[in-house]
Amino acid sequence: MKKWSGGVILGFLFTLLILRYGILENPLAERVLERRFSRNSSEHLDWLASGDPPAIQNPGDRSSVVSAEEISSHLFAPRNLSDAELRSLQTWNHLDHLVSHASGLPQAVEAIGEAGFAWESLMAQIEDKKLNKSTQQKHKNKQCPYSIKKMNAAEFANDTFKLKIPCGLIQGSSITLIGTPGGLLGDFHIDLLGTALPGEPDPPIIFHYNVRLSGDKLTEDPVIVQNTWSATNDWGAEERCPSSDADTSKKVDDLEECSAMVGNDDKRIFASNQYQNISKSASRKEGDKKIRYFPFKQGYLSIATLRVGIEGIQMTVDGRHVTSFAFRESLEPWLVSEVRISGDIKLISVLASGLPTSEDLEHVIDLELLKSNPIPLHQTVDLFIGIFSTANNFKRRMAVRRTWMQYDAVRAGTVVVRFFVGLHKNQVVNEELWTEANTYGDIQLMPFVDYYGLITLKTIAICIYGTNVVSAKYIMKTDDDAFVRVDEVLSSLVGTNITTGLLYGRINSESQPHRNVESKWFVSPQEWPDEKYPPWAHGPGYVVSHDIAAAVYKQHKEGQLKMFKLEDVAMGIWIDEMRKKGSDIKYLNEGRILIDGCEMGYVLAHYQEPREMLCLWQKLQETKRARCCE
Repeated sequence: MKKWSGGVILGFLFTLLILRYGILENPLAERVLERRFSRNSSEHLDWLASGDPPAIQNPGDRSSVVSAEEISSHLFAPRNLSDAELRSLQTWNHLDHLVSHASGLPQAVEAIGEAGFAWESLMAQIEDKKLNKSTQQKHKNKQCPYSIKKMNAAEFANDTFKLKIPCGLIQGSSITLIGTPGGLLGDFHIDLLGTALPGEPDPPIIFHYNVRLSGDKLTEDPVIVQNTWSATNDWGAEERCPSSDADTSKKVDDLEECSAMVGNDDKRIFASNQYQNISKSASRKEGDKKIRYFPFKQGYLSIATLRVGIEGIQMTVDGRHVTSFAFRESLEPWLVSEVRISGDIKLISVLASGLPTSEDLEHVIDLELLKSNPIPLHQTVDLFIGIFSTANNFKRRMAVRRTWMQYDAVRAGTVVVRFFVGLHKNQVVNEELWTEANTYGDIQLMPFVDYYGLITLKTIAICIYGTNVVSAKYIMKTDDDAFVRVDEVLSSLVGTNITTGLLYGRINSESQPHRNVESKWFVSPQEWPDEKYPPWAHGPGYVVSHDIAAAVYKQHKEGQLKMFKLEDVAMGIWIDEMRKKGSDIKYLNEGRILIDGCEMGYVLAHYQEPREMLCLWQKLQETKRARCCE
């Protein structure tokens, strides 16, 4: 009896802890950044409750959809912009031939078309602000919140609950729901929805999580079905948990696609959970009475969290990992605009946290220090670094500004750093991005919506900036979650004594195309028929000499550049073509460029979150050595 009572008490305290966590404005893990990054409460965002956030207006039917070529012409039309505003468009007009030269990249024409709508909407808003200063207050009320919580029982009364996500999701974002599966069947599903494309009546489903406690046509046992949907591709291939697939070793972000516990006999799991008065689901198979673990159970409270990782989305239930789902092409977390929960589940609360949020400029103490100095056109510099970033990754850009962009060489202008950012489908995000670009002067806007399959266009844009806006001896590409030791990169380049035909980075000479159609890196035989790629350098950080970057831009402008959606491999392909035509190419491998984390003595450390970037910078300042933070 005492043992049973103790179990109940522990379970009750655990539930209270989770509920307490659910109503916190920010998770504890973010407190270390309280003084570094401001946070916005969702309480003053009245439009979240009243309806959709301001969005790009889409035509109601396909007959009213403007051609991508016509929209492209609007993208490059002259605008009444100040010199400061034009700084973020220094690469823009060099990309005016995108439509005709973007074949081979998935959804390129569509992305340019969507950018046309986004750009027109943004320019109209900017013009309105200039003419009517009263919109300044309106703009402030549309900031991207860090978290949104719903705990009003009346809002959960309908069969379908909807939660607007104003500025998309990023790595580390999470959706936590607390509720009890009920009704006749106990079946329910969670959908992460995007925004409908122009002319499409229904929005894409970025992620579909379907819990079927009563089974379905394929099984009588409880099952979880994960999938995606879009008007172009319809439903994708289902991923089921438990799965009949013989290959159970598949992982996403090093986590099982389906936990080995789910659907398997495990009396130890059941025994350890049977006294807790929360969702510890186990179903009894009729006939043999075997205990099978399942994370949800009809009539029992569950605490479920969807979390965005690097490669996909993970689900945990009551603290246990259950499933993982890899992102699929053109269905990416930044597109998410709504969470929809439907079916037989009685919700208690829903919390979206870790959402992308921009800083309140009025409270940025080190604002002047973080601004980039204007660079005279065609100024000669030692190194230009172009950083891939997406529109709603505000925190990552701020972390880079506060860390390795503070190197003396960067502050002095011998090294120039710029972020390359595509437009967003959400007007709120674009307005925040425009303000950020004009404040810090280090963002280059791209005339297309920022789908992963189009990042090769950013590589070309970096080559343009490094050779036509400034004149850099070397051009480097990196990501906004990479920590770059600028001094070591410069030292290594000088030490090579190579100024032409150089590809410097972590060289891969033996890689093959991914042929799995569900892979984010899937490459069809039509896109690349050979069994292996030519040598290329991994994308988190590589450097090319000025002549290679200039040749890339020249060939693209002339329509002679083979477009390939994997940008780092694409650079390797382009360089190999130059080699075949007689160029003397030198491949310089740098093992200290780390593509998956941090190690002592790094030159570049990838997959670093903002707090880790700040920690690495602090260690460099204190010890003068490249030490990791783990």
